[in-house]
Amino acid sequence: MVVVVVVMMIVVVHEISSSANLQLSLGSRARLAKASCRCNFSVKFDAMNILILGATGFIGSAAAARLLADGHSVTGLGRNPSRARLKLPGIRWIEADLSKMLRVEDWGAVIEGHDAVVNCAGALQDGLADDLAATQHKAMLALYDAAQQTRPLIVQISARTNGAAGGLPFLATKRQADKALAASGLPHVILRPALVLGRNAHGGSALLRALAALPFGIPLVHAANPVATVALDDVAAAVSRAVAGHLPSGTDADLASTEQLTLAQLVTLHRQWLGLPHANVVSLPAVAAGPATWVADAAGRLGWRSPLRSTAMTVMAAGIQPNADSDPGIATASARDILHMNPAGVQDLWFARLYLLKPLMIGTLSIFWLLSGFLPLLDIGRAATHFLPLLQAGPAASLAVLTCLIDMLLGAAVLVRPLARRAMHGMVLVSLTYLAGATIVEPSLWLDPLGPLVKVLPSLVLTLAALAILDER
Repeated sequence: MVVVVVVMMIVVVHEISSSANLQLSLGSRARLAKASCRCNFSVKFDAMNILILGATGFIGSAAAARLLADGHSVTGLGRNPSRARLKLPGIRWIEADLSKMLRVEDWGAVIEGHDAVVNCAGALQDGLADDLAATQHKAMLALYDAAQQTRPLIVQISARTNGAAGGLPFLATKRQADKALAASGLPHVILRPALVLGRNAHGGSALLRALAALPFGIPLVHAANPVATVALDDVAAAVSRAVAGHLPSGTDADLASTEQLTLAQLVTLHRQWLGLPHANVVSLPAVAAGPATWVADAAGRLGWRSPLRSTAMTVMAAGIQPNADSDPGIATASARDILHMNPAGVQDLWFARLYLLKPLMIGTLSIFWLLSGFLPLLDIGRAATHFLPLLQAGPAASLAVLTCLIDMLLGAAVLVRPLARRAMHGMVLVSLTYLAGATIVEPSLWLDPLGPLVKVLPSLVLTLAALAILDER
């Protein structure tokens, strides 16, 4: 198990540029004359009706909060906005899946009455929960066609798509959407954030904290590769400026600090931020990432947006760095400034230490329930003896088989992301039922030297702990 943990910790670094909000760029195609996107920048403008796609995400939620504070009327679109609706009640929410909005008529009523559309939606890699071609390209083409009637401003949160990993579906679909937007004739602004850091964490920024909290040393792949960063507040401020008209239509700009840190330096900086003593960085060869990459890609097919997937590794192999002939882009806060302005608390330390344990907890639950269901099937007669005080031999055997199948079903279901929460609720209910039933029918099991009932208790606590940290945003 220790080896597995170490391998996962090694490879997890590659996520640093792997999500749609961990955009890869420092240079700018169109330099904005002396523009500064600091989060405390304020401008005067008329209130507008703004639609934000992916408003429940890391960047989307920050942009929504900023635009709402600016006095705009904001509508947020997301696949599951139930929690966001509670946190930001001032926003009108639309529950919708972009991967299903592929026709012009799917967008008419959605964009009607909006002066601007901010696209913060995106995905890293195809999987059970994500369809890159549909979400990042086809849905955007339908949106652009629908927008020709009312011609709202389109603010696109994109990525540097022409790097060494530009052929990957993640970047290729972004690039196709960007080109289509530029050719559409619609008023538009394209922003390309680097690694986004903020008070909260998601994706790559969360993994930076997790790596920084490792207890004995920090094993990294590509430790010497450069990593450009940008403050989340600065990204939101850039969106605010674009909506207000302070960035001219056609702007295509990078958002990144001019500070250049290596991955090792960035992780070390986060370790200091967490208040942990110095730990040595151990640079490991890229081949060490192979097994964890395979597991992460498999988890992606089950709906888990793992930071260990092959797309992230390919991107990170080239580093997060500017084009050689690019302009500096929009000025933003450095990583040091971002962390200095957001002091860490004990909750950040807890999060960092639990982050890498989460997949192990879920995997352990799955193995426990699968084995607890499978092993009794090898001697079903013995397993059925526990039901003999209540039932005849035949019904007792049938009930034993049924309980085994339930255990195995829950153990398999917890591995599927859309089913995980319900599977854990089922584990809690079944565990309590087993404990209550066994206490009534055969209370002596509590004193059994093998502890068949006592062992259920830590499993129950592990399930509750996994439920507590299951949420991703």
